[in-house]
Amino acid sequence: MDDRLLNVVDVEATCWEGASPDGQPSEIIEVGVCVLDMRTLERVGRDSILVRPERSSVSEFCTRLTTLTPEQVAAGVDFASACALLGQRYRASERAWASWGDYDRRQFERQCAATGVTYPFGDRHTNAKRVFSESRDTSKRFGMDAALQVAGLPLEGTHHRGGDDAWNIAALIVDMSRRGQWPASSG
Repeated sequence: MDDRLLNVVDVEATCWEGASPDGQPSEIIEVGVCVLDMRTLERVGRDSILVRPERSSVSEFCTRLTTLTPEQVAAGVDFASACALLGQRYRASERAWASWGDYDRRQFERQCAATGVTYPFGDRHTNAKRVFSESRDTSKRFGMDAALQVAGLPLEGTHHRGGDDAWNIAALIVDMSRRGQWPASSG
C-alpha cells in the first residue's frame, strides 16, 4: 500500500445543455490526474488522458464547457485503456485517491459496470468537496472554483479541463493539509 502519494482525479464527460439524447449515456472523455506527495505537500505529477467516447458524442455545449472538441477526444484512448493506464502509471488500485465530490467516483463505477471494464481504483476515496465544507464549518458545498476563491488560491489553467482541475483540487488539499484539516488516513 502506497500511503505517501495521493492521486487527485477529475473527469470530464460528454454532456448536453438539456437532457441527453436517446441512447447516448454520459461517458468520460478526459481523466485528469495530479499526484500529490502527502509528506512534502508538493504536486509531483500531472496528466490529462483523453478518452474516446464509444456510445455518445461531444456536443457543442460540451465543447464550450470543456474546450474539448469531438476531434480531440476521437484521438484519445478507449475507456479500457484509460483505466489500464491509471493502474500502470498511477497505481490507482493501491493508492488513496480524491476527487471534488462523488461524481467522478460514481461516473467510473457506472461506466465500468456498463462496459465490463475493471474498476481501476481501490476503496480509499476521499470526497474533497465534503472535507472542504467541513473544514469551513458549513453545510454549503462549494464548486471547485468558488472553493479556490474562499481559500485565497488562484485558479490555474482552464476550468472544466480534467488535468487543470485535478491540479487545482490538489492545491486545495495542500491548503487543507497545512491547516490540519485533511484526514490523515486519506493519503
